[in-house]
Amino acid sequence: MTRAFNFAAGPAAIPTEVLEQARDEMLDYQGSGMSIMEMSHRSRRFIDIAEEAEANLRELLNVPEQYDVLFLQGGATLQFAMVPLNLLREKTSADYVNTGSWSTKAIKEARKFCGVNVVANAEDDRFDRIPAIDTWSLDPNAAYLHICSNETIAGVQFQNFPETFSDPGVPLVADMSSDILSRPVDVSRFGVIYAGAQKNMGPAGLTVVIIRRDLVGHARKGTPSMLDYAVHAGAGSMSNTPPTYAWYLAALVFRWLKNMGGLEAMEARNRRKAGKLYTAIEQSNFYHCPVVKEARSMMNVPFTLPDPDLDGAFLAAAETRGLFNLKGHRSVGGMRASLYNAVPEAAVDALIEFMNEFEHERG
Repeated sequence: MTRAFNFAAGPAAIPTEVLEQARDEMLDYQGSGMSIMEMSHRSRRFIDIAEEAEANLRELLNVPEQYDVLFLQGGATLQFAMVPLNLLREKTSADYVNTGSWSTKAIKEARKFCGVNVVANAEDDRFDRIPAIDTWSLDPNAAYLHICSNETIAGVQFQNFPETFSDPGVPLVADMSSDILSRPVDVSRFGVIYAGAQKNMGPAGLTVVIIRRDLVGHARKGTPSMLDYAVHAGAGSMSNTPPTYAWYLAALVFRWLKNMGGLEAMEARNRRKAGKLYTAIEQSNFYHCPVVKEARSMMNVPFTLPDPDLDGAFLAAAETRGLFNLKGHRSVGGMRASLYNAVPEAAVDALIEFMNEFEHERG
């Protein structure tokens, strides 16, 4: 069977080796005569999977001991509400940076619970950059500072993370859904990191939250139990039945990442892939990337053709070459190649070859 080159923004490519192992274990997991999907989340076999997943994720990201790692549901979108519900801690406002569509959604949700101070906003620049950190209007009395480390739609990514006020304490919160595990990060600089699994960790349905322990246990009065980080931390992420199969697949992905050399090796691979594609676009008179160079994402590369009327022909021709899911988000148009960890370098090479041929034919 020939696997397609999948450039989808999410749900996205999963490593072939992981899918093959899941296939082999589908009906009979380690001689149990059952699929993982059929097992109790309280069984010893599944608890072993869950514990290995957490241990490997902690090792990959070098998560300090004073952080809880939670495996939840609801996607990053549910975290847009859980963050203010748990982190306001008697304060009335929080700082947010608006760098794209997902930041905008997080801001809209947070306004249901508190005042939102938009400390920097790239909307007037069509979200083609990260506003310079030294221009941000930070509030030392904010409950927290929220950023989206990589905007999947706009294709902008933080290359450096801001410092926050240490006195009286403004924890940094990051939505890392589309670039977690693509590079090393210093977890100790963050109060909370959250990420949907469907980009770099596995299938949709699982959400990982990494939270500094002193921030747990302060949910506002009336917060539903399932939106309280303390409930999940106290129950080992099993207050209700978790998405067991998605958790199992994430455990396989974490193992795969370790076998690939960890996040330093993955970052080198990702930078090489993205660098090739950006170079091809830069050297072309046919394609254009709308993002300023210093903010370009390793994970999501948007580009346009000289005439939008060519988009349909480009996408159709790409699919005949086994290159799928290159259509840009409906809100911005154009093309977008998502280059997550599981996208092989051969996929990027094939895309560049096709782009050159299409330009020669249509340019």
